[in-house]
Amino acid sequence: MTGAATTDLMARRARLMGPNVPTFYDAPLHLVRGQGVWVWDANGNRYLDCYNNVPHVGHCHPRVVEAICRQAAMLNTHTRYLHEGILDYIERLTATFEGGLDTAILTCTGSEANDIALRMAEAVTGRRGIIATDHTYHGNTTAVAQLSRTNIPATGDGSHVRHVPAPDSYRPLGGQGGMAHAHAFAASVQAAIDDLNSSGHGFAGAIFCPAFLNEGFPTLEPGWFAPVAEVVRRAGGLMIADEVQPGFGRTGTHFWGHQRIGLHPDIVTMGKPMGNGHPVAGLVTTHDIMTAFRRSFRYFNTFGGNPVSCAAAMAVLEVLQDENLQDNARLVGAHARAGLARLAERHECIGDVRGYGLFFGAEIVTDRATKTPAPNYVLRVANEMRRRGILMNKLGINGNTLKIRPPMPFSVENADQMLATLDGILTDFGPARD
Repeated sequence: MTGAATTDLMARRARLMGPNVPTFYDAPLHLVRGQGVWVWDANGNRYLDCYNNVPHVGHCHPRVVEAICRQAAMLNTHTRYLHEGILDYIERLTATFEGGLDTAILTCTGSEANDIALRMAEAVTGRRGIIATDHTYHGNTTAVAQLSRTNIPATGDGSHVRHVPAPDSYRPLGGQGGMAHAHAFAASVQAAIDDLNSSGHGFAGAIFCPAFLNEGFPTLEPGWFAPVAEVVRRAGGLMIADEVQPGFGRTGTHFWGHQRIGLHPDIVTMGKPMGNGHPVAGLVTTHDIMTAFRRSFRYFNTFGGNPVSCAAAMAVLEVLQDENLQDNARLVGAHARAGLARLAERHECIGDVRGYGLFFGAEIVTDRATKTPAPNYVLRVANEMRRRGILMNKLGINGNTLKIRPPMPFSVENADQMLATLDGILTDFGPARD
């Protein structure tokens, strides 16, 4: 595809989709095909996908494709007609949880799932106030968009939302890591609860990604969430775990991110990787919370839990188990992080290496002593990686952390290719000077 063709395509997007529709990278990619951990552009160039968790078990996995086609050729309708597929899937899904999380609602997007979770917290507590971090993203419905401070909505009432400083193991709250960091975070949550109660909204619950991925996936050990959970429960609120990114085995050691860190949530939401690209999402909760919600809200979703979506989601669970992809995430992730640590010995710009399983990365700084972020340098690195055939991006509180989150079949050989390419770019670029 020529530069002129790309320009034409971008112009059509602006005309047909409106302005400010974002694309990745300085030179937008026109992808036309995917398989496993690889994607191809319109010019036939191949890219190693180190970024996308939507094709969780690999782009166009044949078992997922076949499951979708088989069910689509038979029947697709909504849940006001009976079908076994949704029940079989919920049974299989809830078997991966503990703590009485045994009922589910299926939706089309994670945004919808989080929207329902907020309504569940209100139904159970009779209050509306919600707490999130100041560098999170939980979706884009009118209600859920109020949780974000990185994509602040121009309209809507967010007076019932309080934001607390995002955890940062590299620059911890209170200046100390470990449980001191956890207690400092819990204190900020308590202050937000007190403010909500004095405001008249009251406190309904807190919603966090158990791995704080958008915040830069700080290093948090099991037990870290205990002080936060104690504060939330003492105030009568619900704990909502958004598992859209760390869930479905990505941490390597556990199937869910909250299990790895020892959090016992009241509601778990999930989305992107659930159907390997097919639009299916949902949440899991206890029977009592589900009953309170169903009595308070008349909820129905035309496409949520349809037979084709359930077939896709079931195939993903089966592939994860049959191909042992959770263990692959553990082994390959450890190999990749060790490789990044070796690169840190060669490149002073790597200030911190962290992650779990198949989400990992490095925080890039101009000076290790001052830990000064280098977000512009990281953006250059991500764009150059794309030019050399590797897709990744950046995120974090300061926008200076390389985000590496490949599909679950990602191999040691794939990791070595990524590391070698990154090493070459950091060598070519030299020290980070933002």
